[in-house]
Amino acid sequence: MKKLELYFYNECPYCQIVLSAIKEAKLNDKVQYFNTRENPANREKLVKDTGRGTVPCLYIDGKPMHESRDIANWLKEYAKTL
Repeated sequence: MKKLELYFYNECPYCQIVLSAIKEAKLNDKVQYFNTRENPANREKLVKDTGRGTVPCLYIDGKPMHESRDIANWLKEYAKTL
């Protein structure tokens, strides 16, 4: 089982693509969520780790992945392995 951490905020349309992919893949309980608008420390960590504050960002076992479509595709494929 991979450790999945999503950095996001609800108003972001690209984040909504990823959140929908998580729901469709039935991975809701497998992902830890970090809202960058509700908690500024989450955004600070994201910037420190990646050099950018853009969301969504999915950490997969500690390695960040940006780009909503890439994340959604990865989640779809990962769900097949479970």
